[in-house]
Amino acid sequence: MRAADFRDVADAVAAEIAAGGLRPGDRLPPQRDFAYARGIAVSTASRVYAELARRGLVTGEVGRGTYVRSDLNGPGPIQSEPPPAAVDLQRTHSHLPEQEALLSETLAALARGGGAEAALNQFGPAGTPAARRVAAAFLGRDGYAPDPASLLFTGNGRQGLAAALAALAPPGERIGCEPLTYPVVKGIAARLGIGLVPLAMDAEGVRPESILQAHRATPLSGLYLQPTLQNPLGATMGPDRRAAIAAVLARTGLTAIEDTVYGFLSDAAPIAALAPARTILVDSLSKRVMPGLTIGLIASPPDLVDRLAASVRQGGWSATGLPLAAGVQWMGDGSAARLVAAKRADAAARQVIARASLAGLAVAGDPSAYHLWLELPETWRAEAFAAAALRRGIALIPAASFAVNPGHAPNAVRLALAVPPRDGLARALEDLRRLALAGDDHAVE
Repeated sequence: MRAADFRDVADAVAAEIAAGGLRPGDRLPPQRDFAYARGIAVSTASRVYAELARRGLVTGEVGRGTYVRSDLNGPGPIQSEPPPAAVDLQRTHSHLPEQEALLSETLAALARGGGAEAALNQFGPAGTPAARRVAAAFLGRDGYAPDPASLLFTGNGRQGLAAALAALAPPGERIGCEPLTYPVVKGIAARLGIGLVPLAMDAEGVRPESILQAHRATPLSGLYLQPTLQNPLGATMGPDRRAAIAAVLARTGLTAIEDTVYGFLSDAAPIAALAPARTILVDSLSKRVMPGLTIGLIASPPDLVDRLAASVRQGGWSATGLPLAAGVQWMGDGSAARLVAAKRADAAARQVIARASLAGLAVAGDPSAYHLWLELPETWRAEAFAAAALRRGIALIPAASFAVNPGHAPNAVRLALAVPPRDGLARALEDLRRLALAGDDHAVE
């Protein structure tokens, strides 16, 4: 009799998951026990588990086991939208009451002031000279003044990141990044055929020596870093660490993509201020203003402007007329700055609520961020906790969704604090606290 094909066994397990015999958050047996129960070799069981992970059905946590994913209905490693009626602790887009009035005023002003014509036009990656001047002034801060000639525009920040990654690394090459990183970048890199290399980090972010070690081992094509309010951990690099990273860029000749979409919540100057010739700064108005009418912003080193512009054009990622016109108005008339001030106060208030509601649990992150990292008690595993929370109407994201190497995901979840009303946020977090401390999916109803 022929040996069992690992794909056939994986198909059988996948069918059990589809039929509900194995539920989201359920733990699969250790591979040796699985092999014995199925009458297959341990090596075959290992290939079965790898195939299930490749299909996105399970995730592994080193030393903790393999679990059925909690986000099986999502299109990838992270759900694009939380389930209907769930308390949304997945997304970090805040919605303040004044945003709706701002949108109405902006559209009316564009119509009155002749901006409607610009809003209906199509522009290339460079937008217009006036737009570049406004954007450069808007992005500037103490110690950092981007050259308007280096500014490019995309439809949103994700497109800016995709353009930067495509410009730096051809398919098959490698980009260094934090070991826990923005899940969308994982998906973009996979679709572009770029390998992500996890770099060691500490409480301030990526350690400079880890960049050098990885680059010596096999040359990197660049870096993707989030120095300010890193997603998901909330870490922010201090001035000395930023200077050390800038020195590594100068020493190696590497270029870093600096994601500053959360930078509006902090006063920290970007690495681009220290290494403007070696840093592609990517930002957007999605979180500053509103996600539904936004633009992405790329501040490029001078010698990469043409390459980045070509990448934006080839990807079809240029900003369109109406969002660009609205964004320029918001950046130029002070509307975006006023929203930033309101969102800073809102984020800080929500952090206070979160830390009080989660008292007694291990939380980490910057008190000015719109997200929080929750380390779970040993009585829970991240995938099981996320599944249990979802059954209670709370959508959150387990650590494996952020892990470059999902098999090394910590036992933690990220909590986004931006979306629910503050009273609803407090109730949801208090429910999560009770669930975490109960240590039993059925103990808290």
